[in-house]
Amino acid sequence: MRAAPALRPPSGIEGQPTRVGLLLPLSGPDNAAGLGHAMLNAAMLALFDIGGKRLLLMPRDTGGTPEGAGRAAAELVGEGAEIVLGPLFNTSVQATAAITRNADIPIIAFSSDRRVAGNGVYLLSFTPYQEVDTVIGFAASRGLKRFAVLAPEDPYGLAVLEAAREAVLRHGAELAQAEFYSPSGEDLDKSVKRLAHYHVRRQALLARRKELEKSETQTAGRMLKALKNHDTLGDLDYDAVLLPEGGELLKSLAPLLPYYDIDTAEIRMLGTGRWDDAKVRLEPALLGGWFAGADRTTAADFRGRYQATFGHRPPRLASLAYDAMALAAVLALEEGGPDFSARAITDPDGFVGSDGIFRFGLDGVAERGMAVLEIGRDGFQVQRKAPTTFEALTN
Repeated sequence: MRAAPALRPPSGIEGQPTRVGLLLPLSGPDNAAGLGHAMLNAAMLALFDIGGKRLLLMPRDTGGTPEGAGRAAAELVGEGAEIVLGPLFNTSVQATAAITRNADIPIIAFSSDRRVAGNGVYLLSFTPYQEVDTVIGFAASRGLKRFAVLAPEDPYGLAVLEAAREAVLRHGAELAQAEFYSPSGEDLDKSVKRLAHYHVRRQALLARRKELEKSETQTAGRMLKALKNHDTLGDLDYDAVLLPEGGELLKSLAPLLPYYDIDTAEIRMLGTGRWDDAKVRLEPALLGGWFAGADRTTAADFRGRYQATFGHRPPRLASLAYDAMALAAVLALEEGGPDFSARAITDPDGFVGSDGIFRFGLDGVAERGMAVLEIGRDGFQVQRKAPTTFEALTN
């Protein structure tokens, strides 16, 4: 296992520096451009940490579009780039790969869409597949066997659902229900009501009350009194709900579950890396929930050094650019010269990055050693530490 950030630069090597291309959205939509600049900062931090005197980083702006990515990729190929880091979006990765494959130049990209990986394209991102498998596997090991999914009706939500279907089979569990909601946040209550079987359980309560009201026994009276503060009657057929959302939409969505009688004190809430936000603990419905996340020690170290250098905390995806640059440096500093071959990139021993261990499979997708975290009132609590070797992950 090689720890990328710990390596030192070579000395006494003749010749030109190794040229490393970097494709990011440095202009265009504000959100994308802001993330692009943060990722550029992270890549430069990696270059500084490793002491890249023999490396030449060549950043190029994609403008956040496939056309921009294609033009920038062609420029990098023409200027002698030996490896390309980025771009960020799946369509931009496809546009870049169409150019770099002809030049036999590998790409370490940041998209989470597994469909664009392979044939010289490697995805360093956090994929829904591995996050979902990690958290469902952990929940199943704790005795939870019936899962529901409440996901956005978009490519990410579909990928989460596919991953959940595979994960429950792998871990001897069951997918009891799946519901989608609009990514725009429209009519969220309708999706939650379907998940809660709210109308059926509401009618069951009204029917039970009516039945008890007909009886004049003390037992019936006590039961009627016990149901006074209930909105529904009947159990749900799942033990946990996977809710792969984040940000403002998660804040709107999560309170609706207990409002429509999904008891989050009894039914475990599960999430993906989108939950890796300190504000999540402010939502009572998510307290006690579990999600898969990066190794906390290494991630905290990266965030601290980034903030000390640039004066603000990095966005979550900034670490991908740091690790991609560090990986390029490791492979460039191989004895005998740069080695960006598939054999070197897919080293089964893997690498140690700022989010923990990772390695690329033959399909080009990064496999990561992930921790499982629980949301507490005072922050995230580690329920299962991230593995430090891939032997530990497979044993």
